Amino acid sequence: MKKILLLAALAAAGWVYFHEPPAGWKGIPAARDPAQTADQLPPAWAHGEYTLTPLARYAVTAVVLSRDRYRLDRGAELSPVDLALGWGPMSVAAVVNDLKFSQSGRWYEYTYRGEPPLEPGLIASHSANTHCLPADDTVRAQLLAVRRHDLVTAEGYLVQVTAPDGYRWRSSLRRDDTGGGACEVFWITGLTRRAL
Repeated sequence: MKKILLLAALAAAGWVYFHEPPAGWKGIPAARDPAQTADQLPPAWAHGEYTLTPLARYAVTAVVLSRDRYRLDRGAELSPVDLALGWGPMSVAAVVNDLKFSQSGRWYEYTYRGEPPLEPGLIASHSANTHCLPADDTVRAQLLAVRRHDLVTAEGYLVQVTAPDGYRWRSSLRRDDTGGGACEVFWITGLTRRAL
């Protein structure tokens, strides 16, 4: 009997942990496109064994469509979390509810049943898988606290990361690209979040 109760408790905990409640907010909480500029960038800087070269100043307010925690790949020491972010029409609750989001291996994917809630080009240009590189321990703690359906505002730089052994990780500078190289590599100097 104890085993049955334990299995039932584990099943219930798993359902609570993995169940994705639907989005229920009103309006467009992240109405603006991300802001990006290449003006007055600072010089490259060292971060441990890596050199980070800023490619653009970047600021975004977006809904967290999905998040994934990384611990084992090489990028994890720089980027412990990837956030799939949505803005504009991709921050509308009805659209978010009609899509199923997943992340793995530093990729972000979405699926839907029947007709898509938005034209796929709009989905691509109003969402992004974002490799989040916290600039300090405060940002790291805030980043690790982010949850699905939070509204986040983050600022910093899109960067290229290099290392002496030839390692290279370069951010996309476009919002309408897809596939390999389309993710943002985002050095985050400031982050705020709130649940929707």
